[in-house]
Amino acid sequence: MQKILLIFGTRPEAIKMAPVVLRLKEAGCFHVKVAVTAQHRQMLDQVLELFNLKPDFDLDIMAPNQDLFDITSRVLLGLKEILLQEKPDLILVHGDTTTTFAAALAAFYCHIPVGHVEAGLRTRDKHRPYPEELNRHLTGTLADYHFAPTPWARDNLLAEAVPPERIWVTGNTVIDALHLMARRVQQDNGYWADYFSREHGLSIDGRRLLLVTGHRRENFGDGFQNICLALRDLAEQADNLHIVYPVHLNPNVQRPVQEILGPCLNTSSPPGDNTRRSSISLLPPLDYAPFVYLLTCSHLVLTDSGGIQEEAPALGKPVLVMRDVTERPEGVWAGTVKLVGTGKQQILQAVSELLTDPRSYQKMAQAANPYGDGKAAARIVAVLGGLK
Repeated sequence: MQKILLIFGTRPEAIKMAPVVLRLKEAGCFHVKVAVTAQHRQMLDQVLELFNLKPDFDLDIMAPNQDLFDITSRVLLGLKEILLQEKPDLILVHGDTTTTFAAALAAFYCHIPVGHVEAGLRTRDKHRPYPEELNRHLTGTLADYHFAPTPWARDNLLAEAVPPERIWVTGNTVIDALHLMARRVQQDNGYWADYFSREHGLSIDGRRLLLVTGHRRENFGDGFQNICLALRDLAEQADNLHIVYPVHLNPNVQRPVQEILGPCLNTSSPPGDNTRRSSISLLPPLDYAPFVYLLTCSHLVLTDSGGIQEEAPALGKPVLVMRDVTERPEGVWAGTVKLVGTGKQQILQAVSELLTDPRSYQKMAQAANPYGDGKAAARIVAVLGGLK
């Protein structure tokens, strides 16, 4: 029986790898184990519990003020003993985190084949996004089996001389996870509305909901200042808009958000004023299930994140990306995603257009999602079952 060790360490990795873990275990013909690095401890644990995943190994590397040197060295040293002890036939890693690269390097040092889920994404600029672009490129160099989410990702790998027989186009496993979770939250719609009212004082009240996420290192500093200034102006200028921003814990994100948006929180109408004004709600990072609920309720998404560029279009939500380049250009080509950069005026103009022009909104909302049909994990497991 083939022994497969799946290694991941962050919340996005866990979300996207959970369908693969579950499918491998359901198949019954693999010896499956999971190792987590806990690069993001709290956010990772939320997803593990949600999908009922119990890691066999937990490096628990997260430490205050850790940097890329810390993460890389701790993952390498922590995995050394596990890989030498377990001797898996294959490790599976996902995407572009520092855990992904370090795990692939550790497996290479131990002469263990590497399968790379969500392979082939590229911007061709090693600093955007940083360090993710180089992480995924180096992981691709180390990998033996490449599970590309789209034909474009496959073509990137072919251009880098990866043998075509080592590449499979599978779709993206994030769509598998999203479909599963969207069904759950829709069945419990009343529960989640009560949850947000009770836990966060947030009313899903019929106003158009602008869901915001942001955490990219390359946007630290001026980028986040501009993002926050744009959100402040939107809250002041737009009608019937509720901006909801689950704020990443990184101090480089928290600081400008609290300084610029803190004074604007939950602007409400004076007594006797029945007009629906816009407001801002800043939330702590959310578990995956409540985040998916907000996504299903949203009118549009403003983000610098990666996975949500794939998730939101699957629910018919337009996505404005606060970056100049994306490693997921398929959404731009399909019309589900638009790059708006981090300039204040560009963000304001792009959001305002979707709020005021129904034709522009419908064009993005109704465009076909290029990232898959929710069967990516099944395709990956079928490939693994045929490996010699």
